[in-house]
Parts: sequence; structure tokens; C-alpha cells
Amino acid sequence: MRVLDLAGGTGDIAFRIQQSGVKQLTVADINQEMLSIGIERAKKRNISSVIQWLCTNGENLPLQNASLDVVTCAFGLRNMTAKKAVLTEIFRVLRPGGRFLCLEFSRVVLPGITRIYDSYSLNVIPRLGGLVVKDEKSYQYLVESIRTFPSQSEFAEMILHAGLSRVEF
Repeated sequence: MRVLDLAGGTGDIAFRIQQSGVKQLTVADINQEMLSIGIERAKKRNISSVIQWLCTNGENLPLQNASLDVVTCAFGLRNMTAKKAVLTEIFRVLRPGGRFLCLEFSRVVLPGITRIYDSYSLNVIPRLGGLVVKDEKSYQYLVESIRTFPSQSEFAEMILHAGLSRVEF
């Protein structure tokens, strides 16, 4: 099985995938510093030979057409400005029958809960980030990026429009 973890940064998702026995695994991220941390972490785990690290933009993947069985992307698409281009690239590099697995925060859709969640996310999460990790700004960005991400149904439509099928959320 050939797997790409897009926006894989320091390798957290890739390490979990590797534990399942996958032998051809690529981590792609636009941030070389995060990849460098992942490379060091892979060395400490003695799995450097299993994972290829690729500094690249998700909009233009230097991979062959239909060359992958699975593409994962966890909490990365919300940080990409050209989401449609990225989804088109994902479709291009997946083999027929391949799978795209996306883990992303999205909007609350339960009536009555939305207002509570909005208040919590806008007021509490950034303050907690400031208290716990001394980084309120990053957690403010997190909340804002979640709010600007397409709704579940809008994102599903974007995925379908890119050429993928059987979209579920």
C-alpha cells in the first residue's frame, strides 16, 4: 500500500499509519522545519527507511498520476488557500479506487448548540492556549480557521467536484 500524509508536518499521523504495517509512506508538508522535526522523530523510532519526507505545496504534488492508494490530511486543508486545487491534486495522485481520508474541524450543526460552541471557541479556547502553552494567538487562529472552513456539505461538494466519489462525513 502506498500512502501520502499531506500536511503531515512532524509525522504524528504517519507514525500511526506506519504502525499498521504500511511500508511505502510519504509525508508531505510545505514547512521544512516541521518536516525536520518529523525526520528526527523517525530516526529515534528507527523507521527512517519507511518514511519519505517531501517539502512541497499541496497544490502541486511532485508525484505520478494514480500512484497512491491512500491520501490522508489531518487538520491541514483548513490552512491551504487553494483548497480546490489541492483536492484536484489529491484526485490526480490517487489510483482508481484509492481513498482520501480527511480529518478536519468543522461547524456545529446542532440547533441551540451553535451559540454555546461559538462563545466557548471564541472566548475560552484562545485563553486556554495562552494559559497552557503561552500561545493565545495560535489558538485564536485555530478558532478563526475553523469558522472560515466550508461547512460539511460544502466541503463534500468540493471533494465531489474534484473528481472523487462516495463522499461521506
